[in-house]
Amino acid sequence: MTSAALAAPAAADPGPGPGYKWIALSNTTLGMLIATINSSIVLIALPDIFRGIHVNPLLPENTSYLLWMMMGFLVVTAVLVVSFGRLGDMFGRARMYNLGFAIFTVSSIFLAITWFDGSAAAIWLIAWRIVQGVGGAFLMANSSAILTDAFPADQRGLALGINGVAAIAGSFLGLLVGGILAPIHWNLIFLVSVPFGVIGTIWAYLKLRDTGVRRRAQMDWWGNITFAVGLVAVLVGITYGIQPYGGHSMGWSSPMVLSCLIGGTLMLVAFVFIETWVPSPLFNLHLFANRSFTFGNIANLMSSIGRGGLQFILIIWLQGIWLPQHGYNFEQTPLWSAIYMIPITIGFLLTAPLSGALSDRLGTKWFTTTGMLITAGTFAALIAMPVDFSYPTFAIVLFLNGVGMGMFSSPNRAEVMNSLPADARGSGSGMMTTFQNAAMVLSIGLFFSLMISGLSAHLPATMGAGLTANGVPAVQADQIAHLPAVAVLFAAFLGYNPVEQLLGPQLSSLPQGNQDTLTGLDFFPHLISSPFADGLTAAFTFAIVCCVIGALASLFTGGRRPKAVELEEIDEETSGGASADVVEPVTSELSPPLRS
Repeated sequence: MTSAALAAPAAADPGPGPGYKWIALSNTTLGMLIATINSSIVLIALPDIFRGIHVNPLLPENTSYLLWMMMGFLVVTAVLVVSFGRLGDMFGRARMYNLGFAIFTVSSIFLAITWFDGSAAAIWLIAWRIVQGVGGAFLMANSSAILTDAFPADQRGLALGINGVAAIAGSFLGLLVGGILAPIHWNLIFLVSVPFGVIGTIWAYLKLRDTGVRRRAQMDWWGNITFAVGLVAVLVGITYGIQPYGGHSMGWSSPMVLSCLIGGTLMLVAFVFIETWVPSPLFNLHLFANRSFTFGNIANLMSSIGRGGLQFILIIWLQGIWLPQHGYNFEQTPLWSAIYMIPITIGFLLTAPLSGALSDRLGTKWFTTTGMLITAGTFAALIAMPVDFSYPTFAIVLFLNGVGMGMFSSPNRAEVMNSLPADARGSGSGMMTTFQNAAMVLSIGLFFSLMISGLSAHLPATMGAGLTANGVPAVQADQIAHLPAVAVLFAAFLGYNPVEQLLGPQLSSLPQGNQDTLTGLDFFPHLISSPFADGLTAAFTFAIVCCVIGALASLFTGGRRPKAVELEEIDEETSGGASADVVEPVTSELSPPLRS
């Protein structure tokens, strides 16, 4: 080797190349799609799962299995995404994302090969659903940050819009996939994720690169602990608040629920205090000084509350009332309710990518505001609609609801992510996802509570009169009529015949004609229609309020961003859309300690 060759400088790393951003988009979209499909796939499949493992979820001793099967995945992802986003900021977003894909795939395999039965099977499934949630949290926390690193500022709306389509459309597609696969065999709802997980894990490992800014820092252990414990306690309190307690139809007065809510809130207050003092906080509270970040997340929270409750109420409406009235057996209703909700997904899929692309050129504010107002209008239309609606009208309203959510979601995600400095995109994306997933659990508690309150006002008298008129002794009819309304909602939600479940062995003592009437497809839907309308009005009125708040919050986004963020975008545009992978000590003007 010549001396000239020895003196020549080493060749510079050419970077990921111009096509890398599309590789990042396709892989993270796959990851978000399977993660969010699995967040909802269980909801429709619950009847088949519990029948398959021979557990009756409506028995009081099994209600906790039902609740944790529904909400365990959401609780875990809500709690962990901020911490995992912070790990991505510190150690590389692609690395953490790859780890999440692997964990998600392994847990899907163990869920699919469940060999237990009874309570042991329920505990096994819940445990692995929690592990699957850990993998999903890694994926959700880092996908938006990877895309923000890979795409220049003038294309981020399109990229985040497509990724957002996968994130939200997956929650609706999961209902359809679960409804199709679960009747064949319940294990298939978990097995279907395995090949996609294996392909995605290998693909991410080989192709994804850390192109963003990384800052080495000490882990904020006290911040992680107080945030996790506080949020888990609050979400657990909300989860058990919808269960009956003592003589009450709900558990909001239960000492355990109150302890969780109060204790969890105090822990979250302690978390905020800790974050103002530690040198390397889990979440940089200075980011909330950014108007777009703060109001964008408020709007995202309000939108997620409305969207989460909508799914559950539509499932109960279709499965418990409308489908049986139109000749569908209760056992068939989970699949058909998913099919009849497809217009929401279509509206969302058509609108979200388009609004994301247009918002890159026209700005985000008017898309997000208009989207929230359209969504509020659809909730008002659902209130005005009779319980036994005309399906074409119902489908149009659902389609417009999807259009409104699509107009909002992609520009909102782009606005929030564009407002973040490069070294905070992981934790910022994690906080955005935390608001979204925590809102889903919160909305379940709030909407179920509002529905139960509405039902409790008129259902006992209506049910007591209906049962007595069909041969049930008055004393027994009164006892059944005053059972907690949540039992009726859970039965309808799971595709069981609610009256058959409530009467139990007493049903066989009645004349055959009365048995046929009580368990027929007309008795329960007509019985519950009027009380259900009261609960639906209360729940959707609350959803309208959330959407209006989201629209107002969206109006305050789009302010001037910090100068450092603007300089980063200029640098990214001149360097092809991806910044160099930098590892720096955590000393930044954007993240000083907040000590007074």
